Amino acid sequence: KAIFNLAAETHVDRSIDSPKNFIHTNIFGTFSILESLRYLKKKSIFSKLIHVSTDEVYGDIKEGLRSDEKHRYEPSSPYSASKASADHLVKSYIRTYKLKAVISNCCNNYGPYQFPEKLIPKMISNIFSNKELPIYAKGKNSREWIHVEDHCEALFRLYLKGKNGESYNVGTGVNLRNIDLIKRILKICKNMNIKIGNKTKIKFVKDRPGHDFRYALDNKKIFKFLKWKPKIKLNEGLTNTITWYLN
Repeated sequence: KAIFNLAAETHVDRSIDSPKNFIHTNIFGTFSILESLRYLKKKSIFSKLIHVSTDEVYGDIKEGLRSDEKHRYEPSSPYSASKASADHLVKSYIRTYKLKAVISNCCNNYGPYQFPEKLIPKMISNIFSNKELPIYAKGKNSREWIHVEDHCEALFRLYLKGKNGESYNVGTGVNLRNIDLIKRILKICKNMNIKIGNKTKIKFVKDRPGHDFRYALDNKKIFKFLKWKPKIKLNEGLTNTITWYLN
């Protein structure tokens, strides 16, 4: 038996406006799971926890570098700080109570069913609705993207073969500036003959507080030891995602 903990408050902007929910869900929620699993361990009816975290716990990564699993935690927002706290709780229960658990630190996800407060579905929705495409500062912030199906494959691999007590970075190794991502989405929409309205233009807005410039994961560990690699190329994944929202 295994538990996959994917439950979290995840939107950085909301964590800045109202941190309390993030502390409650991401820290106390994880604590509640761990306490339940500690009880179940005594009853010998629990095998493994897969705890899903984020690349944001590592903080801002300088150009040319990528954060491996031993990189120090330097969270910048209430969201990433709450996820870092949850990671530390999981690690403490592994050591103190001998719980079996692994941690996944994943890059930005995209794909079907994603709530439209997130960047990609928000841009797609605004294109469909002939609205402006707001982007922070000059859009030069760099992110690494993975299709949700590739992430799910990685999590299942962690369940099957992930070593107890270890963290694994789950990433594609492909970074893109936000401005370039939005331009790519617009280009794909045009190629799909989706009408781009006269109000659908990129609009630069005031940057959010403490905005990390770049996230970038070193994914060699999961490649080498678990033989996992992402399968879905970004253009293919974006096209499928746009089609899903269109339907």
